[in-house]
Formats: sequence, C-alpha cells, structure tokens
Amino acid sequence: MPKITDDDAHLLFRRIIQKVATGPEMSKDISLDDSYQAMSYILSGKADPIQVAIYLIAIRMKRETLDENTGSLKAIIDTSQITVSDAPEVLDIAEAYDGFVRNVPITPFLPSVLAACGQPTVTHGLQKVGPKFGATHHTILHAAGKRVDCKPAEVAQKIADPDCGWGYVDQKEFCQPLHDLVEMRTRLVKRPVITTVEVLCGPIRGKKKTHLITGYVHKAYPPIYAHLARAANFNSAIIVRGVEGGIAPSLKQTNIAYQYYDKQQESEIQFDPIEIGIKQNVRAIPLPELAPAQEQNDNIATEVDVEALSQHAADVGFAALKGEKGVARDSLIYMGAIALTFVKKYDDMQQAADAVRDSLDTGKALAHFKAW
Repeated sequence: MPKITDDDAHLLFRRIIQKVATGPEMSKDISLDDSYQAMSYILSGKADPIQVAIYLIAIRMKRETLDENTGSLKAIIDTSQITVSDAPEVLDIAEAYDGFVRNVPITPFLPSVLAACGQPTVTHGLQKVGPKFGATHHTILHAAGKRVDCKPAEVAQKIADPDCGWGYVDQKEFCQPLHDLVEMRTRLVKRPVITTVEVLCGPIRGKKKTHLITGYVHKAYPPIYAHLARAANFNSAIIVRGVEGGIAPSLKQTNIAYQYYDKQQESEIQFDPIEIGIKQNVRAIPLPELAPAQEQNDNIATEVDVEALSQHAADVGFAALKGEKGVARDSLIYMGAIALTFVKKYDDMQQAADAVRDSLDTGKALAHFKAW
C-alpha cells in the first residue's frame, strides 16, 4: 500500500482517532487502508505519543475488526526487514511475544529438533513485553547460552545450513521501529492490536515456501489467525490450541488445531497423544518452586522470577535434548510430530514421532542445537 506525506498522515491520524474514540456506542470501525496508514504513521516515530496511546486503547476497547488487524499487520511487515533464506521451505514458529508464566515453556528447543529431522525452522520474539512479561524465546535461549542478537541475514544463512537448520531473530533486529514501542506498550497495561498481529510478521522466509505454526486459547482466534496468515503470504498455516496460548498442546487429552494449505479454507483436525505413545497425567511441564518476581509491573504481570524460570526452562530443554525421558521430551515429541506431519515431511503422526525420538536418542537434535 502507498504511504502518504507526513502532513497528510498527521491529519488522517487525527480523523481516525475521532472515529475510533467516540465512546461505547458511537465509535466506528476503520478501513484496512486507514488502519495501515495509522500503524505506518505510528511506526514512523512521528506521531504524538499521547495520540498513539489513545488510538491503541480506543481500537482495542471497541474490538478490532479483521480489516483493522490486517492493515496493522501489513504496515508492520512493510516496516520490517524481511529476509529470504536459501532454504527452500522454512517453518515459522510464532508464539506470543509476552511469554509464559504458568508452565515451563519448552518450545524454544523445538526448532533444533525439527532441523535435525530435515525441516529448516525459525523462531522470533523479544526480551520482555506486557501484558504478561513472561519467559520468552529470547530469555530462554539466552539462558541456554545462545545468541539472540543475530542480524536477519545471519539467521537466514544458518537456517539454510544443513548442519544447523534453525535460528532465532529478535524483533529489535528485524523491526526496530516496532521494538521502540515496547516501553509504551508497558505503560498502556492492556493488550493492543500489536500483540495480536506482531507474531505473524514472518521475518525469515523460505526461498519457495514459508509455513506457519502458531497457537491459540480462545475459540474466536483461529479464523482470525488464518486470515492474517494468508494476508502475510504464508503458504500454509496450522493454529494449535496450546497450553497458555502457545503451540504445545496438552499432553493428557485430545487436542484441536486448524490448518490450511495453499491459502485454501482452513479445516479442523484433532490429535491424540496416546496414539503416538505419549501417556502423561499433566498438561505441560509444571512450574518448579521459584522465587517471586523482584519487580512487578502490575497485577497482570507474572509473579514468578522470569530470569529463574528461563534458566530452569533452559536446563529442562538441555536435558530433553540429551535424551532424558519425561514431560519435556514428550512435549517435544508431540509438537515435533504435529509440525512434521503438517509440513508433509512424514505421512502420519507415528512416523513423525519416531523421527523425533530418533533425533533425540541419537544426539542429532542436540548437535543441531549446539550448531546455533
């Protein structure tokens, strides 16, 4: 979409605010183009911070439409550095950037497992943001001794390297203007439209195809994420009902996901961990006894020491990669089987689960993790 002059953008932004911030009954939806121009102006750094805050809160309070979400996402993509890897097909793992606080997250270790099974994979995020301020891919990988400040071109190169095959890219590196809004988002307290759409930016793309795997909790989100994934030009997408909104499904019950291929209509599918030999009496890796957070941003934020949680997650992830049996290993097997079946590396879940188990038992997944 074409961008407009600063003067026109300023006047348009004022008019947009007048539309979306008129009260509980009079606030109006805006078009995809207007939402694109509004977010572009915000990311330019030239908008008045008070007006930005009013816009983000107002559009959230009236509930964002598909057009408003789509326009916001397209503006973020156009402001980002999108890098194409030499890997023919890349799987993008997109989990909420505000992290996890209710269970021990293991997903940051999944890309190396998938890479060991022949699927180049990227994950992305940032260090800390509200409203959850939880343990993120950034904090866990950093605790595991991995670089979290690589440039997108470096990440794309490592993903294409068959000896590595995975990577992490931080929002600070691929979209600095968006990352500059982290402090404002903290002060907003409530979740803005940015939180919904930023995970679908797709900073590293495959040379031929890019696949998306993301998670949800609330039933309203799968069609929204599917629509946004198509708008972001993902060739296929799977939206998994995961624990705490991530992509890790519950280990003790049948789980639901929605997927599409070649931008066709999404369809519902189900997975049962028992069918691939996983029998657990917990949904996910339980939290250990951790010290309380030294600083809390508000009563929505985590009460757990995120640094300690991140280090614990790193330790648990390392142990799983080294072959230790338990909940973490089962979670990697389950997520890996879903992902590898989705990208059609294997014909069925059992074959995919066997491949993941083999990568863990032989040390191949660990070798790929160390290669980053």
